[in-house]
Amino acid sequence: MLRLTRAPNIAIAALWADALQQGGFSASVQRYFLGGLAGELPPDQCLPEVWLTHAHEEQDARELLHHLQNMPQRRWLCACGETVEGGFEACWQCGRPMAA
Repeated sequence: MLRLTRAPNIAIAALWADALQQGGFSASVQRYFLGGLAGELPPDQCLPEVWLTHAHEEQDARELLHHLQNMPQRRWLCACGETVEGGFEACWQCGRPMAA
């Protein structure tokens, strides 16, 4: 087994592991319940980790993980004049969908 990365919280770790599994990698989350011991143990030792079962998958898994961690954010101007940022596909001001 090979530790791929540490995650800031269990939700992010689970999302990353799930995305890796959907990509065909043998990923799992370790230290799932260790967050409750932060304070008794050093906090950086309590972070959840994403692990791979097969070390030969490391390079491709790291590429996918890098893509997940650095997804580009959209920025578009709605017809109402509002600038919409992030992954939103509808304007928060008027509700119009993003133009194709």
